Amino acid sequence: YFHWLENIEPWCISRQLWWGHQIPVWYGPSARKLKDFLQKHSGEGNPASEQCSIGSEGTVTFCAANADEAYRQAGIYYREHFGEDIVVDESGNPGAPGSYSFGNQPSVALQRDPDVLDTWFSSGLWPIGTLGWPEKTPELEKYFPTSVLITGFDIIFFWVARMMMMQYAVVGERPFDTVYVHPLVRDEKGKKMSKSLGNVLDPLELIAKYGADAVRFTLAAMAAMGRDLKLSTSRIEGYRNFGTKLWNAARFAEMNGALGGAGRPRLKKYVDRDTAVWIKEGGEAMAPPPKATVNRWIIAETARVREAVDGALEAYRFNDAANALYGFVWHKVCDWYVEFSKPLFDGDAADETRDTMAWVIDQCLVMLHPFMPFITEEIWAIPSNRDRMLALARWPSESSADLAAPDGSAREMEWVISLIEEIRSVRGEMGVPAGARLTMLKLELDSDGESAWAANRSLIERLARIEKLESADSAPKGSATVAVEGGTFALPLAGVIDVAAEKARLEKAVGKLDKDMKGLGGRLSNPKFVESAPEDVVAETRELLALKEAEAARLGTALDRLREFD
Repeated sequence: YFHWLENIEPWCISRQLWWGHQIPVWYGPSARKLKDFLQKHSGEGNPASEQCSIGSEGTVTFCAANADEAYRQAGIYYREHFGEDIVVDESGNPGAPGSYSFGNQPSVALQRDPDVLDTWFSSGLWPIGTLGWPEKTPELEKYFPTSVLITGFDIIFFWVARMMMMQYAVVGERPFDTVYVHPLVRDEKGKKMSKSLGNVLDPLELIAKYGADAVRFTLAAMAAMGRDLKLSTSRIEGYRNFGTKLWNAARFAEMNGALGGAGRPRLKKYVDRDTAVWIKEGGEAMAPPPKATVNRWIIAETARVREAVDGALEAYRFNDAANALYGFVWHKVCDWYVEFSKPLFDGDAADETRDTMAWVIDQCLVMLHPFMPFITEEIWAIPSNRDRMLALARWPSESSADLAAPDGSAREMEWVISLIEEIRSVRGEMGVPAGARLTMLKLELDSDGESAWAANRSLIERLARIEKLESADSAPKGSATVAVEGGTFALPLAGVIDVAAEKARLEKAVGKLDKDMKGLGGRLSNPKFVESAPEDVVAETRELLALKEAEAARLGTALDRLREFD
């Protein structure tokens, strides 16, 4: 980019194509060439068949916005040399295109250059050409200079540098202040898409199969700066499932009167954080001041992710913004908050939970809208009392400091989530039947843990399938240990699972993994394979080995737990 602008050389701007902007140049014979022609044929009367043709030498050029202007310039030029003794034939065809011949008096017609402007020369004028230049249009006045140009790194030299040069040359201003260089889209193995290779993914076909939102979100989530985007249909399918997850959460909220303004009227503005009434601005829910720990937690988490998304968008890290929203919406909202809210809808906190869920869903829709505009607009329109489209909704502005729960509810809920996840992990590793409800033993637990358990016991027992909690000094034989911050628990599994059968299953799986890892490791340790195999094949082999190693570590942990039963 800088080399091209700092070392400008003559640039051929013509292309021999059938389409494009035709070069605005007309040719005629120079005065000297035309005088020689007239002198040579001065005694021939009316030699209409004789023409002064254009050659590589003795040609004069007229650059103009249109043919009329070109002939006006030509008339001035030729009359300076021949007076009124020559006619500039504006019909453009006195004898043949581009001919110069005798009639009753000498006449000349211009020949326009048949070539078109180079693609990059034409598109170099894009920032002003799209706004009506060379006319002084209101659009040009309002929008130029533009702010951000989005392009691929492969045309920085061809396009970005030329646009910068052309705008300074033509209107004397920079065309934009920021250039966002997006990744190039390749296939899932990192190869450039090519019709000859048959690895092209047609966007229209992807949209028809998975939806525009899924394709759009995939590209945003994978658009990390500095590396190419390896696009695969499996990634797009996964983000389509993300849209389905969001839709189901919204339907759950609607069924419980907690989607937008679908519930009871919300007309009053809360005076302080202890009141329980709130309003909506333009049909958009405002953060309510809840009392339930779960609701205080999700409000603070929503504000935190909004700040993360804002920071990522301001830095053009679209992948960070998309991934932050994906993790928050899928896991914290759709998985945890929806599950946590179910018992609250049947208790004293039902009203505030409806208010909180309505606000959280609205915030998710607003933040996701730039990435998934269609499904979010559809969900937004479900409540009938919206007075504006989602595209016109207010962007969230509440800070995490304003909405953070001051009493440690965020830490409390993270502890609850951690405990449930640990219990579920043990159940999965040990092959505990999904429907089995277990007794859990409390071996040690600090005061914070005691408070968190007491406040969220029903949630933990329901989501982790725990029948009851009992205190114990030590774990009995045949127990699996569950460790969390500030506490240790045990799950007695004797009689719940077939230890011998489970050990045999895991040992067989570990043996197969070991065999696979040896084969992959052997290939990677072979210099000939690493040097001669395609780069994408080597990378895929390394990635597969890493996955196998992670799976082996997980199964090894499960086997260690089972060996404790002996």
